[in-house]
Amino acid sequence: MTFPLRQSLFVLIAVAAFSATFNVTTAQAQSVAAMVNGEPITNFDIDQRMRLMALSNQKNSRKQVLDELIDEKVKIKEAKKYGVDPSVSDIDASYASMGQRMRMSPEQLTQTLASRGIRPATLRSRIRAEMVWSSLVRGRFKDSLMVADKTVRSAAGDLTDGKADGGNFEYQMRPIVLVVPRGSSAAVVEMRRKEAEALRSRVQSCDDANTLFRSMRNATIRDTVVKTSADLPQSLRELLDKTPVGHLTAPEVTRQGIEMVALCERKPTTGDTPEQRKVREKLYVQKYEAKSKSYLQEIRKAAMIEYR
Repeated sequence: MTFPLRQSLFVLIAVAAFSATFNVTTAQAQSVAAMVNGEPITNFDIDQRMRLMALSNQKNSRKQVLDELIDEKVKIKEAKKYGVDPSVSDIDASYASMGQRMRMSPEQLTQTLASRGIRPATLRSRIRAEMVWSSLVRGRFKDSLMVADKTVRSAAGDLTDGKADGGNFEYQMRPIVLVVPRGSSAAVVEMRRKEAEALRSRVQSCDDANTLFRSMRNATIRDTVVKTSADLPQSLRELLDKTPVGHLTAPEVTRQGIEMVALCERKPTTGDTPEQRKVREKLYVQKYEAKSKSYLQEIRKAAMIEYR
């Protein structure tokens, strides 16, 4: 046998060995770890989810990750029975929102995932499962998840009968902005702030504010916004409570420019106080989590799950 022929055979054998190794590795990655109602979960799916969890420092075992993927399959099938199936645009919006919270565009988020060996579909799959399950549970058990006012008041230590006690208000406001171009000097900002202070004395009602600021250049008065005490941060509540109805709050320098609020009306309301709102949300979450857990246990028992 000539040397070139022996060399060619060696190359062919090496290629064949590499191909066999590659095929075995690929087969292992794509091998089925479990079947859920006829749908497979592969080892590749598990590896991808574990990589995704590692990004948020979650150190779940392979068994825990497999159980989570099984739960998601079960949840999605159950949701489809009731017509709950988010559109691609809904999932895209949630994906983009997640990127925004991380100060990334959707493209940058995709690149970040790819750098860790994670397919975007892995994250989108998790987003979809969370969306359908939340919608399903909140929709199907809406009435049983409601928290009674009496329960809220009792948990908050409020023994009143629910009537407005003067500590909880509904505010009608009109936000106002005096525009300051970005990059303006401190002197320009201060001049604009002093202008806002001078304008405050000319406003005695929301009609005055509307007439004044609609006629001004580089100024905007927005539509009426209605909020209760529970909707607002404490600092703004305190500011509005000190402001006479019909007047403007003190000017504040923001990214948009100089901002003020025209307080059109402030009246007592029987809605939740800030403390009651927190209590209501906490009790709701507790009820939701309990119902979600029991519902998942129920439908998982009825599912066809086969481990491989």
